[in-house]
Amino acid sequence: MPLVIRPVSPDLPAARALLDASHALMAALFPPDENAVLDATALAEPDVTFYGAEESGALLGCVALKRHPKFAEVKSLFVAPEARGIGLGARLLAHVEAEAAREGLPLVRLETGDKLMAASALYRRAGYRARGPFGSYRANASSVFFEKALTAPATAAQSRERP
Repeated sequence: MPLVIRPVSPDLPAARALLDASHALMAALFPPDENAVLDATALAEPDVTFYGAEESGALLGCVALKRHPKFAEVKSLFVAPEARGIGLGARLLAHVEAEAAREGLPLVRLETGDKLMAASALYRRAGYRARGPFGSYRANASSVFFEKALTAPATAAQSRERP
């Protein structure tokens, strides 16, 4: 079966396992007061969509899209260790960006940790630029903030109008 990225409940056992692994990694790397993880309850809020990347019945990665009035926020991007190195993180990121663009959100922002070098490299490759804290985030020794402007997807009529 091909890889499918779709909304899933963060309460599913496989989703909880991914979230638990992600939270354990964050707890090992960063002080508790500098950890901005969302639990399964927060990931099930109406302004959040939690996506899972599934292949052959196995949940290999996850990401959440949190909607704010003027921007979208990427949360909980995590790829299972056995699925790393195949571009899954980039696919999950592109998926939430496309969804935010479809919804008319002009900007995507995120917070990550300074020790997560592969994550920061992924965001830079995807066109994200460093920025300062946003929303309720405050500057600290571990957090790194990024944003990317989105372009709305062209409608079929707009595509036909272009030369």
